[in-house]
Amino acid sequence: MKSILTSKIPQIASCLGALILIFSLFTPAWAQEEAVKLPPKEKFHLYMLAGQSNMAGRGIVESQDIVPHPRVLMLNQDGKWVPAVDPIHYDKSAAGVGPGRTFGISLAESDKDIVIGLIPTSCGGSGIRTWSPGAHHDQTKSNPYDDAIARTHLALNDGSLKGILWHQGAADTGESSSKKYKERLGALINRFRAEFGDTRLPFIIGQQGVHKELPLNPGRQLVDNSGEQLAKELDFVGFVLSDGLTFNSDNVHFDAASQREFGRRYAKVYLEVIQKVSTATQ
Repeated sequence: MKSILTSKIPQIASCLGALILIFSLFTPAWAQEEAVKLPPKEKFHLYMLAGQSNMAGRGIVESQDIVPHPRVLMLNQDGKWVPAVDPIHYDKSAAGVGPGRTFGISLAESDKDIVIGLIPTSCGGSGIRTWSPGAHHDQTKSNPYDDAIARTHLALNDGSLKGILWHQGAADTGESSSKKYKERLGALINRFRAEFGDTRLPFIIGQQGVHKELPLNPGRQLVDNSGEQLAKELDFVGFVLSDGLTFNSDNVHFDAASQREFGRRYAKVYLEVIQKVSTATQ
């Protein structure tokens, strides 16, 4: 018996080695990292990702989405900084590719001296009324606004908040809610800015998706008009167009390719907004 076991040891060792190699190839790079070295606080630029499912991301994750960028990090569910790979959010098990990662990469590539930190706070299905103090969202068993504030204050121990990305409104396209959407979103922008003590904090709003199976009914049109109008009426607010973006088979959520493109569009609008911030401070 001993001789039989001894003869099998090389085969067993070979199989274990192969399994370890396979695991390492399919394990995201961030999971293999024990620690991430953070830059000085003033060089660590933080961005809250807020709203509902299309900001959280529902695109199918591909190999390109799990390749870390050396200067783009995310705050994980445990409150630790790790390299940003999709899914960045964890609101629901369906979380996938969103716009946050390519937004972060675009900004990092525009300024080689900074590191980007993404703060995921989006909650799939959350209406704008849940984005107020004390409000609860049943689908994710969370308090969207309170949780976002808490996670952002945690992140502020390490960096500086530079902006908020917002994509929400699909839950508010009913007649009653859509009519109040502009007022509620404007109040939310002011509340965020007051909370973080920055009246010039950039706030970037994404347009709802439009396609032939999901036409712009009056409620959807009113939600989009509200965001576009606020971008014109309030200082340092931007509006990102979603024209040409495509969807998953559910015809509700942007697919992965469109989410990546949306992130780049968010970055372009954000850079235009901060140029106005810079001009205002001179």
